[in-house]
Amino acid sequence: MTRVLIVDDSALMRRHLKEILEGAGFETRSARNGTEALEALEADPPDVITLDINMPEMDGLTCLARLMTVRPTPVVMVSSLTEKGAEATFEALALGAVDFIHKPEGTISLNVARIEREILDKVRAASRARIRRSLGLQGRRRAASLQGARKTERPVAQATLDPQSLGVVLVGVSTGGPGTLEDILPALPADFPWPVVVAQHMPGSFTTVFARRLDTLCALTVIEASSQMPLEPGTVYIAKGDADVVVGRRATRLVVNPMPSADQYPWHPSVGRLVESALHALPAERLVGVLLTGMGDDGAAAMTELRQRGGKTIAQDEESSVIFGMPGELVRRGGADVVLPASRIAGQLCGWLGLDKGVHHGTRQR
Repeated sequence: MTRVLIVDDSALMRRHLKEILEGAGFETRSARNGTEALEALEADPPDVITLDINMPEMDGLTCLARLMTVRPTPVVMVSSLTEKGAEATFEALALGAVDFIHKPEGTISLNVARIEREILDKVRAASRARIRRSLGLQGRRRAASLQGARKTERPVAQATLDPQSLGVVLVGVSTGGPGTLEDILPALPADFPWPVVVAQHMPGSFTTVFARRLDTLCALTVIEASSQMPLEPGTVYIAKGDADVVVGRRATRLVVNPMPSADQYPWHPSVGRLVESALHALPAERLVGVLLTGMGDDGAAAMTELRQRGGKTIAQDEESSVIFGMPGELVRRGGADVVLPASRIAGQLCGWLGLDKGVHHGTRQR
C-alpha cells in the first residue's frame, strides 16, 4: 500500500486530502508544517508527500530543500493559482518536486471534489516517478551555461534538415516538464534557425510566469503564445495553459495561435492538436517533434504520423524521464527516430540543423 504524508497547515484541507486518498486505497499520515513533516519523515518515511507551500514555522520550500538533502522522496506541491504561488511552485520543481496540484479557493469542500481525479492521478504518478537531482535556480543557470558551451559537441546525427527553409520544432511535455525544459532550452543557441513551440500541460495562470522564468535562462527569446503571433527563428513559444495552441498560416507567414481547449483532446495544452495542426501547415520534412516526460500518451500518435510522413522525432529516454508515459508510448509505436536523455536533446537538434561545426553561435543580447 502506498503511504502518503499530507503536509498542510489547514486542518480542513488535510481532512479532505485524507478522505480522497484513503478512499482510493492510500495509507495517509498528516503534518501541520515543515518541521513536523521532517520529524515524520525521519520516524517513518512515506512513499509520497503532498506539501503545501505557505505554512507557519517552516514553509514548504524550506522543508522541500531539506528533505531532498536528507531523504529524497517524491513530492507533489499544493500551490495557489496566484502569480506568487506559481513562482514558488517553479522553484519547488527546480528543487526536485515531481508535480503540483492547485490549492482550491473559496469553498474548499466543493472545490477539492472538482480536482479529486487530478489529486489521485498525480499522487499515483509520483509514487512511480524518478526524483530529479536538485540544482535550484542558480545551479540551473550554471549548468545551462556549461551545457551551452558544449551544445555543439557530438550530436547523435549530422545535419539532415535544411535550416534555410523555415521549419518548426514541436515540443510536448507534462509531468516533470518544467525542470526538463530548463535542462534543454538553455542549451539552444541564440541563432537557432527554427522557432520552437512548447505544449506543456499546465494551468493558464502558470504559463505566463513559466515563460518569463525560461526567458531569464535561455539565449533564445521565450514568450507565452497568448495571442496570434508570427513564428520567428530564435524564439520559443510557450502555449497558454488551460487552452490549446495550433500552428497555421496567415497569408505567406507561419503563425502560432491559441485556441479554446477542444473536448476531443483529454490534456491541455494538447500536444496532439499542436502536431496535427503543424502537419496541415507545413510539409513533415520541415517539422521536428520532441516528446518529453509525462503521464499518458498525448502526442504519441501525432508524432508517429509525423515521422511516417518524413519528419524527425525525438523521445526522451526512460532514465532521464520523471514519468516515461508519453515518450514511452512514442517509442512503443515506432514513432521515435532517436531516444535520448534530456541532456543530449539540444545537441541532437543543433546537429540536425547544421549547428555542429564547433563554432560559437553567440548569446542573446539583453
